[in-house]
Amino acid sequence: MNNDVIGGVLVTVTESAESGVDGERSQLSLGTAAARNLATTTKSVPQMQEITSRWLLRILPWVQASGGSYRVNRRLSYAIGDGRVTFVSAGTDVRVIPGELCELPALRGFDDADALDALADRFVQEEFEPGDVIVTADQPADRLFLVAHGKVTKLGAGPYGDETVLGTLADGDYFGDHMLTAGAETPAGTWPYTVRAATRCTVLVLRRASFDELNGRSETLLAHLRLAAGRPARSQNPSGEAAIDVASGHDGEPDLPGTFVDYETAPREYELSVAQTVLRVHSRVADLYNQPMNQTEQQLRLTIEALRERQEHELVNNRGFGLLHNAALSQRIHTRTGPPTPDDLDDLIAMVWKEPHYFLAHPRAISAFGRECNRRGLYPGGTDFHGHRVPSWRGIPILPCNKIPVTTHRTSSFLLMRTGEQNQGVIGLHQTGIPDEYQPSLSVRFMGADHKAIVSYLVSAYYSAAVLVPDALGILENVEIGRADG
Repeated sequence: MNNDVIGGVLVTVTESAESGVDGERSQLSLGTAAARNLATTTKSVPQMQEITSRWLLRILPWVQASGGSYRVNRRLSYAIGDGRVTFVSAGTDVRVIPGELCELPALRGFDDADALDALADRFVQEEFEPGDVIVTADQPADRLFLVAHGKVTKLGAGPYGDETVLGTLADGDYFGDHMLTAGAETPAGTWPYTVRAATRCTVLVLRRASFDELNGRSETLLAHLRLAAGRPARSQNPSGEAAIDVASGHDGEPDLPGTFVDYETAPREYELSVAQTVLRVHSRVADLYNQPMNQTEQQLRLTIEALRERQEHELVNNRGFGLLHNAALSQRIHTRTGPPTPDDLDDLIAMVWKEPHYFLAHPRAISAFGRECNRRGLYPGGTDFHGHRVPSWRGIPILPCNKIPVTTHRTSSFLLMRTGEQNQGVIGLHQTGIPDEYQPSLSVRFMGADHKAIVSYLVSAYYSAAVLVPDALGILENVEIGRADG
């Protein structure tokens, strides 16, 4: 204890026993840094941000594809000319690819390249702003329109005189193609609807006078169109399948129709695809560093997670069997205004109306749908699904899938599907019982150790997907997810 007089005041300073040299406090117990040398650290298994919920892999019913392939047999269907036309552009100039004109019903099977090239040259490019009327009902239907870019709306008169939306057309669609088979004796008549630009549009137009000039010069084109105009309508049901003749509501003893069910002669076969990688683990690591976690097992676990992520990506995006590329063109619709609205999802349900099971969309697209519901004062609700609370619409779960791409223009897609073989829906394909199987349809094969003592394992996953009938899958395309006023 020291006594000092400062300014006439007695100050007593007591030196603590805990003070050390230079006023530093001396340690009275074992510190945590040293204590860790004797402690067993509690560790987590290796974490991986790439892992997602992978809902698509969960909801698809997986069907055994023995022999590595799966054949989808269907009733015979007739081509109805519902394809889309493709264009090429040079700066602001757009031209239709001549061969793509064969997507028009009247030109199906026409193979005169010179005539198609001359016909493509006669299309004139026109630009329309949002709200511009392209054609008006009751005007002469003397033009063929190809939508190169943008979106147009077909409008008609409702039962009470109000305006009603008949449909939406976008990139690659066309209207007015009946002009090709209408001659002087059978004029094309008038437009039964009004067409208005919903967005800024680039449209290629073929006028009747220009077409007649070419039609008179090309004998092959003239003969093909005469054959198309005179071809009798094939007997088919509303789905385009060969009709099955059935009699009903009769009495007495009339002659009953005879019939048979015709099949496709060249059904599609889906072959199993594969995702593979070679996992390498040094023998020293595998031998010495296995406590408390097995190094090889953890390396293999994370490798399999990456393979499953790639598997889901391929099931969505692969051009051969991915859902985005294998939905029928007739099962693709566009949004009415850009963002995904409740009306758009209702239209999608109308496309897959026979027991729709699941919506699938990018998380940002789901968020955009939620904003549109908020704008209208709606609450989409939720449902318990596999122990998770997920949003839903009309009782159908909306499941997130980040494998559905978002374009540079901030657009994406909504998928709606019916699943299962019994429901004639979408199914996943795999093959179980393969050699060195580690999980269903996934094998881990030991490949030996090299001269550097590195042990290698071949990890392979086999999979594919099939759409059994076209109406099992519908897509809402060009969904805007980043509109500024959203």
